[in-house]
Parts: sequence; C-alpha cells; structure tokens
Amino acid sequence: MNHVDTLLHQAQSAHTAANWSLLTQCLQQLIVDSQAKNLEKDENRQHWLELTLDVLIYGDFYHRWEAAKLLRRLGSICIAQLREILADDQADEELHWYAIRILGEFKHPEAIAALVEVLKNKYNDELSGVATIALGHIGPDAIPSLVELLADDKTKLLAVLALSHIRNSATIEPLLSVVKDKDVSIRTAAVEALSSFHDPRIATVLLNALHDLAATVRREAVNGLGFRPELQSQLDLVNHISPLLYDFNIEVCCTAAVTLSRIGGDAAAQNLYQVLISPHTPQKLQIEIIRALVWVKTTCGLEYIQQALPHLQGEKIWQEIVSVVARVELVQLKPKAAEILISLLDTQHPATKLPAVKQALALSLGHLGVQSAITTLISLLADTHNGVRLHAIAALKNLAPDTTHQYLQQLVNNQTLAPDMQQGVALALAEW
Repeated sequence: MNHVDTLLHQAQSAHTAANWSLLTQCLQQLIVDSQAKNLEKDENRQHWLELTLDVLIYGDFYHRWEAAKLLRRLGSICIAQLREILADDQADEELHWYAIRILGEFKHPEAIAALVEVLKNKYNDELSGVATIALGHIGPDAIPSLVELLADDKTKLLAVLALSHIRNSATIEPLLSVVKDKDVSIRTAAVEALSSFHDPRIATVLLNALHDLAATVRREAVNGLGFRPELQSQLDLVNHISPLLYDFNIEVCCTAAVTLSRIGGDAAAQNLYQVLISPHTPQKLQIEIIRALVWVKTTCGLEYIQQALPHLQGEKIWQEIVSVVARVELVQLKPKAAEILISLLDTQHPATKLPAVKQALALSLGHLGVQSAITTLISLLADTHNGVRLHAIAALKNLAPDTTHQYLQQLVNNQTLAPDMQQGVALALAEW
C-alpha cells in the first residue's frame, strides 16, 4: 500500500469513527501532496470534497475552521455543495456563516450568485453582513450583480455596503446614483465609499453632503474632504468646513476640527481658535481643537494655543495641552512648543498648582529636547511634591544628562539655595 492509499485508509477510518481531528490531518496531507502535482486532475478530489464537507457539517467550530481552509484549496468544485448548505433551512447558523465566508474566496459566477441570494433572502442581519463583506472580498467581478440589487429597496443598502468594500473605480457610478437616496444609511455608506476616490465628480458630492439633514452623512463628508487638502485653493475648503465646527452634532464638530487640521494653514487655525475660546464650546470639542491646532503644524497654530490659555479651564484640558504640545514633530516648531510649556510655570498658571499637570509638563519638556528648558526643569527640583521632582529629574536626564549633572554638582555646594531646592538637588544627584 503506497503513501496515498495509506492516508486514504486512515481518513476513511477517521470518518467512520467521527474523529474529525484525525480526518482533517489526513485530508491536509492528501490535498497538499496533490497540489504539488495537479489537484484539479486528481481522481480522488471528489471523495476528499465529500469527506471535508462532513467535517464542515458535523464538526465543532475548530474543525469547521480547518475544513474551511481545505475547501478553499479544493477550489470551485465545492461551490454547488455550499449553495446546498445555504438552501438548507435546518442547517445551523454557524454552518451558514462558514459557507458564506468560503464562497467569498471564489471569484466565480456561481459563488457570486449564491451570495447575492443571501442578500435577497436576508437570512438575518449577521449573515447578510458576512455576505456583504464576502462580495466585497470578491471584488470587481461582483459589481454587476450588486448593481442589479440597487433597484430593489429591500437589498439596496446591502448592495451599497458591499460596493463600499470594493475599492475599485467601477463602483463610482453606481455609488453616485444613490448619494441622494431617502435612506440615511445608504447616503452615509455611499459618501464614505466615494471619499476614497479622487474622481472630479466626488468633490461636489461631498460639498453638497455637508448640508445633509443627517449628521452621519455630514460627518462622512467632512471626513472625506479632510483627505483632499489639495482642493483647498480650488474650492476654499476652509470656508466650507469651518461652519461645521458649530454643528448641532458634537461628532460632526470634532470631525470638522480634524479635517481643518489636515487642510492646514493659518485660516484653518484662526477658525479653530475662535471656537476654542468660546465659553459655549463643549470640553470634548475643545480637546479636539487643541490637538488640531498642533496638527496644523504651523507656528500660528501653537500661538493660538498659547493665546487661548487664559480662556481654558479644567485639569483635563490643561493635561491635554501639556501632552499634545510635546508631540510637535517639526524641529522648527519645538522651541515654540517649549515656550508655551515654560510660560505656564513662569506665569504661575492655575494648572501649575496641580502636581499631575506639573509632572506631565516636566516629561513634555524633556521629550521636546529644547535646551532652554533646562533652567525651568531645575526650578522644579524645589517643588514640595516628590513626584514632580522625580519627573523633572527624568526629563533632565533625557534632555542633557552630562551638562545637568555638572551643574547640579556645582549647586550642591551653594549655601544660598533655599532648603527645598537643596533637597531637590540632593535627590537629583542621588537618582543620577
């Protein structure tokens, strides 16, 4: 008995005993060995299919997972049987779920037809969602069938969702046909999908969608325009987006702030600043605007944060400023970022009365790596809160370890230092 016959015998015995683990192992070896030759011409292929289907039907979740991988290897020969499983009302939902996922692996007309049937019949929301993703995975081959589903209100949303998973320009035309649909979910999905393309027709669609009655549509339109900063000069995007900072929906407002940061420029920063200092602006939006003013990546954006400091209240806001300013990436902006943080201490801003804020401030100054912050960090060694001192020490080690150590050694002998500073210097040298 040769190797193949031995494996076949073991597989048959495992099948009879319902030993799905052993059967799967045997089938894996048989199929792998056959693939190395020519699986499609192997005379045992149909038999392997029948055995694998039994694992899929009768096995537990793990065995079904392994069977699914084998069925993909066996190829389109399994499509007819998978369609039968979907047509079986007595089959459990998990089995239907596996059948749908496996069909999504085949760019075959019968597989597409089977998945389209799932959308038409709407087994349930979860299975319809899986079929939608499966059709999207199949790609452009599924587009004609999905376009047909757009004609039926019962399947239109699912068709749009499936089209949105296919990032191919062939979906633009059908998606454009539903951007004014009465169903909010359809408009939202269509706008989101269209935002990923740079077709000249789409910019107008997104601008129009900014005025949609549905917040979800407005949010997707705002978000989509954030990835088209090159349209600023042509369409004056800042003036179109800025009114959305005052939207009734807070999520739209926050998305508008992010989009303005992506567009960039002083005009965007100015509009963000005006909303930031308004006493009516919710804290959530204030935090998003503070981040946006840093992401604008201009000196102007940082200056607006500095100007806004007297108008902003609350530990969470102050913590956000200290944290986000330290994330400045452009080297030329780091001195300005350090200046903002240092000014908080120099002006004895209310935020500096909170140890947690001062600790974050110390770490942020160390992260920025600006040498002008050394004096400020050394002054924090006199703080009565031990955590602030330790954070200042960590920042100094990160910023200029050798220079600072030498300076601290000089200070330790300075008898004119205040007691708190003497303690801080001694602690720093002990920690060095």
